[in-house]
Amino acid sequence: MRGYSIHKEGRGSIAWVSCLLILVGLLSVLSGSSLRGTWLAFTACFLVWAAVLSFFRIPKREYPEADSCSVISPADGTIVDISETEELEYFGTVCTKISVFMSPTNVHVNRYPVSGEVVYCRYHPGRFLVAWHEKSSKWNEHNTVVLRTENGTEVLVRQIAGAIARRIVSYAEVGLQVKAVEELGFIKFGSRVDLFFPVGTRVCVEMNQKVKGGMSLLAQLSE
Repeated sequence: MRGYSIHKEGRGSIAWVSCLLILVGLLSVLSGSSLRGTWLAFTACFLVWAAVLSFFRIPKREYPEADSCSVISPADGTIVDISETEELEYFGTVCTKISVFMSPTNVHVNRYPVSGEVVYCRYHPGRFLVAWHEKSSKWNEHNTVVLRTENGTEVLVRQIAGAIARRIVSYAEVGLQVKAVEELGFIKFGSRVDLFFPVGTRVCVEMNQKVKGGMSLLAQLSE
């Protein structure tokens, strides 16, 4: 892919899919299918292979340097929720929440939205409801990471699997010092990322806005 590379998390999946599709193609030839049927089988195999390859692409971008108060989008996608809501796993209080939905066509790598120290990590197995379901952040497979910035503000990032995704990958570890836009992890085949921060934080996006991971400014923390 021109201007793209393939994420390391996709190598195994792409290899398995490639072998499977080659086998399907060979079986189509050996079964004595008509020329039209064989071409249809190979075309379908190629489209599936290309779709899987697209899921694991990483665009080559020049990421701007974020200041200590900027909250950068952790993923490519669409803003589907901006609200004040209770966050009970870590904060135990009402927070400002921004949700970024990743469709199957979006880039699925996740990035740290702020620089700071990782102070909390927890993985939760769960169901696989569609990512826009109101209960998906609680019931679906998800992974929670909390970052403490240099001014002491804590930002929670929650990776949420959807109806297609079956595995969340996170590179965060408690005590790790990270920088904004470094790789946080990957949600195989997409879904949603929620962010929570203190009420009163200035939100810099609006509903249904398209954002790019590591580039779009979501909010501005108080100094």
